[in-house]
Amino acid sequence: MTSDMQAEKVQAARWFKTLRDDIVTAFQSLEDSHSDGPMNDKSAGAFEVTKTTRHSDDGTDAGGGEMSVMRGGRVFEKVGVNISTVFGTLAPRAQAAMAARKGIEGMAEDPRFWASGISLVAHMQNPHCPAVHMNTRMFWTPHAWWFGGGSDLNPCLEYEEDTEHFHKTQKVFLDPHGSEHYPALKAWADEYFFIPHRGRARGVGGIFMDDRCTGNWDADFKLTQDIGRAFLPAYQPLIEKRRVDDWSEADKDTQLVHRGLYAEYNLVYDRGTKFGLETGHDANAVLMSLPPLAKWV
Repeated sequence: MTSDMQAEKVQAARWFKTLRDDIVTAFQSLEDSHSDGPMNDKSAGAFEVTKTTRHSDDGTDAGGGEMSVMRGGRVFEKVGVNISTVFGTLAPRAQAAMAARKGIEGMAEDPRFWASGISLVAHMQNPHCPAVHMNTRMFWTPHAWWFGGGSDLNPCLEYEEDTEHFHKTQKVFLDPHGSEHYPALKAWADEYFFIPHRGRARGVGGIFMDDRCTGNWDADFKLTQDIGRAFLPAYQPLIEKRRVDDWSEADKDTQLVHRGLYAEYNLVYDRGTKFGLETGHDANAVLMSLPPLAKWV
């Protein structure tokens, strides 16, 4: 049995909010400064913040969070940066899934849980700008605690130098924690973000981890923080560079077809999507990751 870890929970939840605030500020600045855009330019967008709630089976307070979403901007066609802190008891199906995946005993006797995190997905107007996903989270039960998360790049028009920058920046942030982390988390992302029924990855990869619990909470938390800190330096320069590139209707068609891969993966395979819907979290927040438009050939 673990302790209640109240101080650690507060510290983690505050960090996720701070990271959300920093990213929203940076993205809004990108959107506001885009006055020299390409063809098919649109008006600037702004983030709208909406409270979210988790619905418990017995109607009691089960936490919630905030959705920060921008739609229809010049740079961002749809971007969401969500935070949440939820708690309650796991339903039997979720208990069984967690016990099977993590080998946790005693879930049925004490199925309490607490989870907090940040989840981000950006779908861009310009097909030359890559879509991106990032999340970091902490999960607690009376039986175990762990961290998870990462970020991965999803371009429809691939540029080798962009992929190299994204990966190299993440390695820079991970290496101080041990040179073994980047190759291990890169390989994990390559496996996790693979679409079996398509026989391909949904993007060009990144880093990913789950079930991170070495027994040293502070060290694991610092690693999780640096995964989050790596995101803006890895991603923002790519958008600053590509957002002014002209694009054609053929480029847009390629983007929409590629988004179909993203939608398929999130609805069929993503564990976070499944967990959020099965545990009663706000469906709009859970499905925020889906693109505004997509197509299939």
